[in-house]
Amino acid sequence: MKIKVIIHEAEEGGYWAEVPSIPGCATQGETFEELLQKLYEAIEGCLSVDVESIDITDKDRIMEIAI
Repeated sequence: MKIKVIIHEAEEGGYWAEVPSIPGCATQGETFEELLQKLYEAIEGCLSVDVESIDITDKDRIMEIAI
């Protein structure tokens, strides 16, 4: 899966990035490398779902798919 991100240079130094396809998903870092690491974590966190808070019956299935 490929996701486009927009990386900005912060006025106070460092970088910040946003993920337009995932509303509210953004992060920042002091260096470009730190930003990339945090960006992966932010995307994973934005896409994760707590399935325990969803009502699931015996007829339902939980699956993970790669896209």
